[in-house]
Amino acid sequence: MTQTGRLDHNLDGDPKNSRFKGFFNNFRGDLTGGLTAAVVALPLALAFAVASGVEPKAGLYTAIVAGIVAAIFGGSPVQITGPTGAMAVVLVGIVAKYGIEKVWIAGVMAGMIQIALGVAKLGRLVKYMPYPVTAGFTNGIAVIIFCGQLNNFFGLHLPNQEHFLQSLWQTLTHLEGYNWLAIALALLTIGSKLLWNRVNQSVPGSLVGLVVATIAAVIAKSLWNLEVPTIGIIPQSLPMPQTIPHWNDFSLVRQLIDPAIALAALGSIESLLAAVVADGMSVSDRHNSDQELIGQGLANMIVPFFGGIPATGAIARTAVNVRAGGKTRLSGIVHGIALALIVLVFAPLASQIPLAALAGILMITSIRMMEWEAIGLLLHTTYADFSVMMLTWLVTVCFDLVLAVEVGLIAAGILFIKRMSELSLVKMPEDSVFPSGVPIGFGKHIAVYRIDGPMFFGAAEQFVTFLRDAPEVRYLILRMRYVPSMDTTGLVALEEIFHDLKRHDCQLILSALRPEVEQLLDRSGLLAEIGRENCFESTETALHKLVPNIAM
Repeated sequence: MTQTGRLDHNLDGDPKNSRFKGFFNNFRGDLTGGLTAAVVALPLALAFAVASGVEPKAGLYTAIVAGIVAAIFGGSPVQITGPTGAMAVVLVGIVAKYGIEKVWIAGVMAGMIQIALGVAKLGRLVKYMPYPVTAGFTNGIAVIIFCGQLNNFFGLHLPNQEHFLQSLWQTLTHLEGYNWLAIALALLTIGSKLLWNRVNQSVPGSLVGLVVATIAAVIAKSLWNLEVPTIGIIPQSLPMPQTIPHWNDFSLVRQLIDPAIALAALGSIESLLAAVVADGMSVSDRHNSDQELIGQGLANMIVPFFGGIPATGAIARTAVNVRAGGKTRLSGIVHGIALALIVLVFAPLASQIPLAALAGILMITSIRMMEWEAIGLLLHTTYADFSVMMLTWLVTVCFDLVLAVEVGLIAAGILFIKRMSELSLVKMPEDSVFPSGVPIGFGKHIAVYRIDGPMFFGAAEQFVTFLRDAPEVRYLILRMRYVPSMDTTGLVALEEIFHDLKRHDCQLILSALRPEVEQLLDRSGLLAEIGRENCFESTETALHKLVPNIAM
């Protein structure tokens, strides 16, 4: 997700701006953007539903309902919401373990969590997600999506597995049952998509590939009686409200809390990152991250009651919307309405779409999801950050996405602490610290040290160890102009040094204290112990004060 490099954009937007500002001022652009996004969303909604382990119609219903709700109540004026690859990776395991009905309940719970995060104004926290972590789990998602489509690519009839590695092993051990027509259709879809994108950008290549492969599958069946798995019947009707069995059973709530947290976390991260990308592309108002979480939460709470699955903001579809002229929420609403009309008109034809064609589309999508630039950048800049990315990537593939984010954040945090703990403590040469008129010989009575960097728990031990090896003098001056902050561990370390020096008849002198550090020392009482008379605005002032005392 190279978009994380632009996370310094305003993540909060202007709360004074109305959500419907200029709603009809760009009607033609929003109409074009919404229609174009709908055409792009159609094959992806079907494909990501299949990748999630649910019926294809669930993907369409999700794109329609969630797309409209999030467009109305979200915080981004141009965001397009629907099924995504990242969410599919999490959903396929949940569906295999719990079933679709419990996924609906988990989706409602995830929506509630997202709304709570938005109300608590925690949307801005996404900007603290380290780039190697987002790159790592994005690459992991891409690998899982690609390998997860091998069944459909080879035309295998195999059940969904709870975990990616189990599914991959199952596929590899059943390759002898491949269907050559399915492979041909998948390759035809890929080839048609790539070739069409070279000659025409107005119609999505994925849609062209889907149509070409479907026509080829129909011809093969009618002429040679060759068949491949298809997506099956899609009802020619709009999504209607439904009841969710056992949705108010609190024992299920306890059982599904972990999946719900996973869906909420992933949905929030993906949606906010997509909104940031849209900010960088659009001239319309910047998004409000907290309102975006509320809008996405409402969408995920409502869509299960229409037979849909949890959704997120979709980066590619949002980008298509912006490039086609979308500037306001109307474009997202048009996208949902257009998909609903497509379902009403073309649903019978969709039943002939081969699963192999959807596999081809998702394989291309997964390859384009890969953070190739991030791999090269991190590999050539810092091996530590590259290691964090690879660790997150590995955990995503071998375990699960939420654990990968947790491990990645912990690894990035440890790396940050290590870097920040490299406290620079330098003994100042006598000829660089003693002002004119002060004999150099007094240097045997005074030692001056400059501290560079924050004094916190990561650097405290180094600080104490270094100063305990200092030469025995009557006065030890700590020049703290470049100490921007200090935590409790750093405070305790300074207190330990003060008492240690005091036992050796050496007075600790502090110079150039920052206001934040001085306030901490004052509140703790350590400043009073050291003595305010032993704190000076500059090292030179301290030396002028100390030299007469030494002379006596």
